Amino acid sequence: MKKWVLGVVIFAAGAVAVGAVNAFFEYTNTTEFCTSCHTMQWSKAEWMETVHYKNRVGVKAEYADCHVPKEFFPKVAAKIIAVKDIYHHLIGTIDTKEKFEAHRWTMANRVWEKMKATDSRECRTCHEFADMDLTEQVRSARRKHEAAAMEGKTCIECHQGIAHSLPKEPES
Repeated sequence: MKKWVLGVVIFAAGAVAVGAVNAFFEYTNTTEFCTSCHTMQWSKAEWMETVHYKNRVGVKAEYADCHVPKEFFPKVAAKIIAVKDIYHHLIGTIDTKEKFEAHRWTMANRVWEKMKATDSRECRTCHEFADMDLTEQVRSARRKHEAAAMEGKTCIECHQGIAHSLPKEPES
């Protein structure tokens, strides 16, 4: 076979593979997909009661906006790590509301630690200190945001429970 034909075949296969991966990411980034397991219905119901779902300006933060990085390699890593959620759903670790709540503290802390490690990367897609008009905020929020920016704090350090109910801390 001529080398140029092989090159065209490899290029075409690569283009199809990239398209397939992109389509997979687009589909699995939808809120409908992410909340399709019954174990996610409890989190979805909580989210629907927050300002991230319904607010005065009509901007809705979807599941992927908060839980999936925009950059390619962090997104791939997040998709791979998310397989554990499917696994635990299938083996029954969190298949009832009671089991879900029993594991909720651990799951929430895992997410909070990841958010701290990434400087609340997904939050900052919409909320960035540099873009905030602090003069438009109420005094207490303005003071807290100014202090947080100066101290290098990240969103999740103050805003736990903003989109989902706070889990109950396990008794010692």
